[in-house]
This record gives sequence, C-alpha cells and structure tokens, in this order.
Amino acid sequence: MRDTRESRLLLVLLIAIAFALITVDIRGGEDSPVDGARRGAATVFGPIEDGVATAVDPVGNAIQAVRDSGDRHDRVTRLERENAELKAKLGSDERNRSRGAQLDKMLRTAGAGRYGIKGAEVIAIGAAQGFSWTVTIDAGANDGIERDMTVLNGDGLVGRVTTVGPNTATVLLANDPDFTVGTRMESTDELGFASGQGDRPLRVELLNGKAKIKKGDRLVTFGSQADKPFVPGVPVGTVSRVDPSGGDLTRTIHVTPFVSFSKLDVVGVVVQAPRKDPRDPVLPPAPKPTPRPTVTVTVTPSAGAPADGLQQEQ
Repeated sequence: MRDTRESRLLLVLLIAIAFALITVDIRGGEDSPVDGARRGAATVFGPIEDGVATAVDPVGNAIQAVRDSGDRHDRVTRLERENAELKAKLGSDERNRSRGAQLDKMLRTAGAGRYGIKGAEVIAIGAAQGFSWTVTIDAGANDGIERDMTVLNGDGLVGRVTTVGPNTATVLLANDPDFTVGTRMESTDELGFASGQGDRPLRVELLNGKAKIKKGDRLVTFGSQADKPFVPGVPVGTVSRVDPSGGDLTRTIHVTPFVSFSKLDVVGVVVQAPRKDPRDPVLPPAPKPTPRPTVTVTVTPSAGAPADGLQQEQ
C-alpha cells in the first residue's frame, strides 16, 4: 500500500476504533458487549493455539530433560567417585590385614629362633640391579642394616643383604643362581649346600652320598662363621625330589623353598643372632600324614560247600 493521505486517515480511524472497543470492554466487565466476539475468536483460534502448544511442549520437555540429565550425570559421577573411594579404602584395609598377618607370623618365627630382627618392606624388585633375583627394602645403614645379614619372613629364608645405602638395602634372594647357603636336614643332621635355580626348586648337594633322604624331608640353614651371612636354624624348604646316588661322593636333592619369592612384602633382617643354634623348632609344624582306609574282606562259604572249603570228589 502506498503512503497516501487516504491510507494515513484509514490507519488513524482503525486505531481510534480499537481504543473505543478496549474502553467499552473494560467498562462492561463480565457483561462486555464484545464478550461474544471474544468467545467466538477463542472457538476459532483455540484449536490452533493448542496445536502450537502441543508442538512446542516436546521442545520444552526436551530442554528440561537435558537439564535433568545433567543433574543425573553429576549424581552418577559423584556416586561412582564415592564407590571408588570406598573400594580403595576396603582394599587398603584388606592389605593392612594381610601385612598384619605377615608381621605376626614373622615375629613368631623370629621368637622361635631367638633372632633379633629389623622389620622392613619390599619396595622394588631387581630390574634396577640387572637380571639377578633381588629386591630392595626400605631399611638401610641408618636402621642398623649391614652387608651379609640374613633376611627372613614368616615362612623362612628370604636371602641375604648384599648392598646397603643410608635408607635402603638390596637383598639377594635364595633362588638366585649365585646364591649358596649351608643346610642341615631335620632330624638326621645331614649337611649340604643349597643353590638357587631361579623359578625352579633349590638344588642341594649333600655331603654324604649315601644319605637316606626321602620326599617331604625338611631343611634349615646350617649357619655361618660369626653368623654372617647366615644365622642357623632358619627354615629353607622341603625335599621334592631325590636323584639316584649313583655311587657319587655327594647326593643331589631338589628342595621346594618355604618362601614364595614372587609374593614378598614384609621381611625381617636379622640384626642380632641367637646365642645358640635353635636347631629345628623354627620349622613349621610337620604336616600330619593322611590316614589310609583299611579294607577287611570276609569270605562267607556257600551252603553246599564243605567246612574246609575243599571240593568233594565225585
């Protein structure tokens, strides 16, 4: 529409009519003369408004869902973090219980042998020292640790100290191929020398080639002069195989160590040797033999058989 004098007059007239209708509607209240027209408009435009609202509501619901999902995500994240913290705490408690049990067992072993020990934890394995079977412990010269001291745990012989720093020390494990310790057989007192073979059983050369040895026999350390590097009586292991003697001057046996060298945690360094050899009491209680059932067979003679069980001649 072009901006002419007539169009401007029409616009002013429409505005005046609109103001007049608004004034009449306000003054009329519920009896307004335009109320019928309003209801008619609601009848015509109501379905359209409802359709528009229906179309718009999912968008609003989606926006609210996004907001709620953010809150749910935060709650899930918080719960997952709390669960992780709880699991870590439970794991730590379990580890502390395990260490407590190891320490208690080690103290009983040290008490049985009258060993004065300094407790320590294994903090590293031997990768830093090469391919040897070694571990690093968190005790050193400041704790009274010296080279060539015996190291044990609650199960038995772990190894000996080879290198000492101010706060740490390196322990050569008993299964290292360069490790050798004098041994004594339980009860029979047969002497020998045990050498490490890595992840295989220890190899023990008995000085007596005719020694009577059987599977299941146990060994302890024989001890060294001045108790270095080994104090006497520390449990070593159990005989798992005995090689034929073959008339040699020595006899070879294979011994499964009491200590699991891949599961070391709490250990003790013997800083004070016993006044006398404790002998065998440091060994754990010997396993009880499994009883074998005895089967008794009773023969019942048949009715037609003679009393002496022999066939009658026909």
